[in-house]
Amino acid sequence: MAALTREHVAELALIGVAAVWGLTFPIVQDAVALVPVMTFLAWRFLLAAGIVALFAIQPLRSLSPAGLLYGAILGAFLTAGYVFQTLGLERTSASNAGFITGLFVVLTPIFGAMVFRHKAGATAWIAAAVSAFGLLLLSGVGGGGSSAMGDALVFLCACSFALHILFSDRAVKGHEVTALLVVQLLVCGLFSLIVAVATGGMEVPDQESVWLALAITAIAASAIGFFIQLYAQRHAPPARTALILASEPAFAGLFAYLIKGETLSAINWLGAILILGAIVAVELVPYMRPPRPLPEG
Repeated sequence: MAALTREHVAELALIGVAAVWGLTFPIVQDAVALVPVMTFLAWRFLLAAGIVALFAIQPLRSLSPAGLLYGAILGAFLTAGYVFQTLGLERTSASNAGFITGLFVVLTPIFGAMVFRHKAGATAWIAAAVSAFGLLLLSGVGGGGSSAMGDALVFLCACSFALHILFSDRAVKGHEVTALLVVQLLVCGLFSLIVAVATGGMEVPDQESVWLALAITAIAASAIGFFIQLYAQRHAPPARTALILASEPAFAGLFAYLIKGETLSAINWLGAILILGAIVAVELVPYMRPPRPLPEG
């Protein structure tokens, strides 16, 4: 019963994380309309790095030079992902950004096959084709306040997140996860800070809505969200975890509608459904296959 309770708690926590991550799309879009993108990202990730560091003092002290290098590499991909995503949110709709960002799930096995010669399997390639067609319907037809440039920037974000996952798989095998997370967040924050200062855009926000967005993204989405994800993945089955987290784009579309009144046309919805279906399929199909029989003898 105790194990079942932990599993249920983990799954409920994952639903909360997916909802918070979906909520960040419309609120970040509103925030970067008031402050420069790099200023917002600098505040977000420096705050998140400081919060996580409070709980990772000992792991940070024992982090090896190799671990520091891995953290810097992961931080570079994470930085690229969030920069592309936030710049994209200046130019496209929050709902489009949510669905397109979710493509990192489909892109991860494809890039794994291309970069590390992982076996992607037929499902991954079919899902990539389906999601590409869905992306065409979602953004190529227009409407919903989206733009081709904005959607392209968010697609680069999805590519960056996919590469981040692939390199994370190697990094976490020999290094403390919380220490790696602090380094990644710090790289994001320092890079954004340097760019913001260099362009003369670094400032202390004076709008309550911006600080609310920072609180949600830095504390809830980054510091607490990543921690909950790690906890949940230790107790929830992989297939259930994948299915729950795949709901993030749907939450993004829901909150974009509730907060900003964004709507999609019938063709746009078809594209969004194709993308969401590809995301779920590429994660669930491997767990639906029957186990291979043991060799006789």
